[in-house]
Amino acid sequence: MAEASKPHNPHGKSSLLLSSSPHIVSPVTASRLMGNMLLALAPVTAYGVILFGLPALLTVIVSVVSAIAGESLFRIISGQPVRASDLSAGVTGLLLALILPPSTPLWITALGAVFSVVVAKEFFGGLGANVFNPALSGRAFLLMSFPAALTVWHRPAAGFALKLSDALSAPVVDGISGVTPLGITHGENIASVGKVFSASGLSASADYPSTLWTLFIGSHAGSIGESSAFLILAGMVFLLIKKTIDWRAPASMIAAAFITSLILGLDPLFSILSGGLLFGAVFMSTDYVTSPLTSKGKLIFGAGAGIIIILIRKWGTYPEGVTYGLLIMNAFVPFLNRLLPRKYGYVPKKKTGRSKSVEAPK
Repeated sequence: MAEASKPHNPHGKSSLLLSSSPHIVSPVTASRLMGNMLLALAPVTAYGVILFGLPALLTVIVSVVSAIAGESLFRIISGQPVRASDLSAGVTGLLLALILPPSTPLWITALGAVFSVVVAKEFFGGLGANVFNPALSGRAFLLMSFPAALTVWHRPAAGFALKLSDALSAPVVDGISGVTPLGITHGENIASVGKVFSASGLSASADYPSTLWTLFIGSHAGSIGESSAFLILAGMVFLLIKKTIDWRAPASMIAAAFITSLILGLDPLFSILSGGLLFGAVFMSTDYVTSPLTSKGKLIFGAGAGIIIILIRKWGTYPEGVTYGLLIMNAFVPFLNRLLPRKYGYVPKKKTGRSKSVEAPK
């Protein structure tokens, strides 16, 4: 009986390959998907370095290197093969860097990167087994552990004026410190957005169109990669063309945030263009591992995240809510997959017309 279970091999060797369903063969590899993600993030990263200078560049380098080194070292210690070729650790490190303030101390950045790849991913079984988005988990860990360091910003115009000593220390000198658009408008209604934005020095005037234009281009304080809505949307178009991401989660997240803001008396366009909502919608809600499998599940996932984000912005202590909005919905993904299962191998029957041909009487 044991011999019968072994498949015949002309070379005289017996082998038995076991794998769980579904069995799907695709030329698309993890490294190819991650490579597309890196290409989409390249303009956003370059723009962040141009805006904030040396601190942003060092944050990106330290985060990426720490993520790759941390994952490789953990897998060596645990007796697992190192798999740097799939680029997933590099993408996680870059995503984490882009959602951090440019003035984040480098040792805190390195700690967050290691936490992202080791605790949030490898502890759950590695690539494909993690429950929560690794980069968002790293940022949430840093925000809870070092809230002061992750809420210090500096203005874009002073980016290249910063010295290396400033980049390596936690505080930013008072002369170039600034606040984010969400920080200056936290709790404000639609009518006062333009005035508050102008009073902060982040816009030339209280004119509403100029305020939105500043947000769209991205010349304001914020995290390294969340400033330019234009470049984020350009990255989304690229990923959609390459079929790397699905449109449903980002679209429903943005639409839900727009509608919820309108209901709560917030400026819907300002809510979408400010903070990390667009960045989270494009690069975080589309994560293959931590988002639902089905089309309906993706729509529910994105809508839930968009609603939670605006609720946190309206009544939360922190003006931003993208990190926790997406992490909360990550926890619902297994439930959504069971509630709306995908039937593999099932072919729906084609609808036939109700009318039937009747034989004419002879």
